Amino acid sequence: MAVDYAVIIIYLAGMLAMGWWGMRRAKSKSEFLVAGRRLGPGMYSGTMAAIVLGGASTIGGVGLGYQYGLSGAWMVFTIGLGLLALSVFFSARIARLKVYTVSEMLDLRYGGRAGIISGVVMWAYTLMLAVTSTIAYATIFDVLFDLNRTVAIILGGAIVVAYSTLGGMWSITLTDMVQFVVKTIGVLLLLLPIAVIKAGGFSEMKAKLPTEYFDPLGIGGETIFTYVLIYTFGMLIGQDIWQRVFTARSDKVARIGGTVAGTYCLVYAIAGAVIGTAAKVMYPTLPSADSAFATIVKDELPIGVRGLVLAAALAAVMSTSSGALIACATVANNDIWSRLRGAVSRGGGAAGSEHDEVKGNRVFILVMGVAVILIAIALNDVVEALTVAYNLLVGGLLVPILGGLLWRRGTAAGALAAVSVGGLAVIGLMAAYGILANEPVYYGLPASLAVYVIVSLATKPTDAAVLAAWRERLAGQGADTEEPVNEPATT
Repeated sequence: MAVDYAVIIIYLAGMLAMGWWGMRRAKSKSEFLVAGRRLGPGMYSGTMAAIVLGGASTIGGVGLGYQYGLSGAWMVFTIGLGLLALSVFFSARIARLKVYTVSEMLDLRYGGRAGIISGVVMWAYTLMLAVTSTIAYATIFDVLFDLNRTVAIILGGAIVVAYSTLGGMWSITLTDMVQFVVKTIGVLLLLLPIAVIKAGGFSEMKAKLPTEYFDPLGIGGETIFTYVLIYTFGMLIGQDIWQRVFTARSDKVARIGGTVAGTYCLVYAIAGAVIGTAAKVMYPTLPSADSAFATIVKDELPIGVRGLVLAAALAAVMSTSSGALIACATVANNDIWSRLRGAVSRGGGAAGSEHDEVKGNRVFILVMGVAVILIAIALNDVVEALTVAYNLLVGGLLVPILGGLLWRRGTAAGALAAVSVGGLAVIGLMAAYGILANEPVYYGLPASLAVYVIVSLATKPTDAAVLAAWRERLAGQGADTEEPVNEPATT
């Protein structure tokens, strides 16, 4: 294992080095939170694919393949479909808004009265996403170093918190690009062909497994529909995803780069399912489907390659965790704390210096990171925690966000009602049917839509001046002037 350990240690040291480099580059709020809004298509595609393909997509995707066969690809496949829909239909408009958070977009669209409630919901979602990603370190570090769960969470979490706090989005962008390359090599180019060969090829896999393992819809139509509601729609509105869209140097980069990343996700989904199916042939009686990834890596890969593939799994978890952490801190600072203490001036009073804003956001990343580590240590059922987060996100925020982008007649009162009713509905339905039930999102989303339309039509239309300012921002005009850019755009 010495060679494998060396690969992992070099990888982790590189992450910290990039955090230090990012600290020297992130001198303004724009640089720190959205990488100066100047990523080119290559780096944008890689980092976007890195953040959406986390531990659930890698370890969980292989586990679903082990349990259901090729149809286990649907969870990650719907993530890719959501990213494609975001990129093709919405990313250009989102990028032109020149904001930092989803709640700022709602304030612009509805006249400044929808932000803080939506900020609380978005903060809860990003916090739980960061927590569940952090817990995944325990599984990987246990395979690597046979560490205690708590020690593993602290070790992995400390590394992510360190490079995220130091350099903000620049550090996360650079580390995500490395993580994208490592995942591509480790999972697609190494683990996938080795797993298929070790299982005897596709003909042997078909001979040893039931036919439903090769049915594209074998996982069930209702499950696929639920994945679409939660993950495809979740990709359209998550702060962690939008914050990456804000890093694009143009709306064209956001659209084309995001489309490339979404297509990559579809390929990654199929690869994970095939690896899981191959693992089922080799290890038909594993105690847990989620252990399929670690088992095949430990037992079937040669020295060195094993370390690289485990680094790929670690990269998947770290990219999602760091993206969720900076999103959580950005929402907590910009959408909740600054509003509560009245520090954001909208017409009078001087704003803080760029240095002070970077320092404040850095402090919030550190504080949120420590909170994430502590919650991860205390929490046991990560699936339930993540389900609660996604149900609140989709049930509470999908309608007012997409309604604001697509329906001119939507009002602030309708948006607030949709957030409140949708959020309370999913909470009540989870209490009644169980956290993992499908009913909360099935019924909570229509309830949010109905109250949004009814209240919007029953209240006074949004002020014409607000809508005019909104249209200007959608057209790429009227945004606050960004600080001077002294370096060229990044490819």
